Amino acid sequence: MDENTAKEVQSSASHNAKENSSRIIRVGTRKSQLARTQTGTVMNMLKEHYPHAQLEIVAMTTTGDKILDTALSKIGEKSLFTKELEAALEKNEVDLVVHSLKDLPTALPPGFAIGAICKREIPYDAVVVHPSHAGKSLDTLAERSVVGTSSLRRAAQLKRRFPHLEFKDIRGNLNTRLKKLDEKNDFSAIVLAAAGLRRMGWENRISQILEPEDCMYAVGQGALAVEVRVNDPDVLEMVSALNDTETVLRCIAERSFMKHLEGGCSVPVAVHSVINQNQLYLTGAVYSLDGSDSLKDTMQTSVSTQTQDEDCNVADVQHVGIMAKRIPHNSQAAAEKLGIDLANLLLSKGAKDILTVARQLNDSR
Repeated sequence: MDENTAKEVQSSASHNAKENSSRIIRVGTRKSQLARTQTGTVMNMLKEHYPHAQLEIVAMTTTGDKILDTALSKIGEKSLFTKELEAALEKNEVDLVVHSLKDLPTALPPGFAIGAICKREIPYDAVVVHPSHAGKSLDTLAERSVVGTSSLRRAAQLKRRFPHLEFKDIRGNLNTRLKKLDEKNDFSAIVLAAAGLRRMGWENRISQILEPEDCMYAVGQGALAVEVRVNDPDVLEMVSALNDTETVLRCIAERSFMKHLEGGCSVPVAVHSVINQNQLYLTGAVYSLDGSDSLKDTMQTSVSTQTQDEDCNVADVQHVGIMAKRIPHNSQAAAEKLGIDLANLLLSKGAKDILTVARQLNDSR
């Protein structure tokens, strides 16, 4: 791109931002305290880039918020925490939606895209103990102590790593689960995403951070995604300012791995990714429900983390639902291929059998 063309692109982006300043941008979110806090964070970031933008929150309850007596893995619905929000987006009742990326299926409905993924918070899981066990970790909890988690991924890995503990389902939003832990004696500890606790300012509740050696995290965990309509270029351009290049590339690789495995919350799939000196490393694993059987491997690819203005003019391309302007498309494609290649490697070693049995056992419970 020559200098004059680059200036035209920047001028167009500036014009779009000014256009949006006279338009009320309605931001969809779940009603939970954590969801609203996360949405507030994204809105503040937008205001930093576009000080005159008019933003308005539209909060709603999703299917996943209503069904609290059934494990997530048993419900069988892929869009538990997104369906109602996406319906509002489709009806033009909201202009963008803020999600925890790990809640978003790897295939989005037609006409939608993830227009931005913000800089990732720590993606690891955290242990929160009952007040009577203050200072303890999973290692030091007594034999047969009960640990609460709604995630098959967490349970499978932790059963393998901490066989002296018992694991039981616990549902509800962050506040609800902490209340169940503190006010009853049903659980000695619960396992939650560290990112949510940190965003709420509750780091003091964290007794232990689970490193990848103990428990690899969920695809997209710790990252906030902004979903938009593909046919709304002004909003798509507006939110693209929030993209964090390293987070986008890591999450493309993770989502691609999950999608190619045909994984989801009904099977234990875990990942760990990192970018170091333009090398993107992806570790992925699949587990049986009890953690006794597993496959795990790591692959890498070269990427560029430099943003490129010319990508503003490239035809819109999605990589596992992500449409990230200004981030080199060849790097996005390389990240997507990395996820596919790693999934194929595990499938060649028998991952499909492990996942099929896990899915059947989960369905029969």
